[in-house]
Amino acid sequence: MRTPSWRRPVLRISVYACLWLPLALWACSDDRHDERLLAAGPDRSVEALLKVADANAGARKFRTCAACHTITPGASDRGGPNLYGVFGQIPGQNSRRYGYTAALRGAGGIWDARRLDAWLADPRKVVPGTNMQFAGVPDPLDRADLIAYLRSQSD
Repeated sequence: MRTPSWRRPVLRISVYACLWLPLALWACSDDRHDERLLAAGPDRSVEALLKVADANAGARKFRTCAACHTITPGASDRGGPNLYGVFGQIPGQNSRRYGYTAALRGAGGIWDARRLDAWLADPRKVVPGTNMQFAGVPDPLDRADLIAYLRSQSD
């Protein structure tokens, strides 16, 4: 069955919208990564990067983490523990319901910016014996954005 000629322009517009809309949405999500990286200066320490970190960008980047983690008060655990309020807590104790490994429970310290940065870069290097099956976030500004988001989701 042929499409009536009066409907063809509408279909053409719909096809173009489907092709260009994802590109337009991607362009709108620009987090000014390179600009913020330059603003951090030559010292690429966690502290310098946190000064230009964007918690909203971190929230978008957390979507990858959301495959295993929740981050709302009282939410259940998934493949990993709920991360609401994790900033400033002792590793392996944020969720009472989650079965942390002995390695993580015995890691000591607290989840501060430096430790979270190292963890997000390579969890198994920071805590050998962890069950976290995640290769890490290679970009230091992406890690800073995630840390800013985690901090914003803590009491």
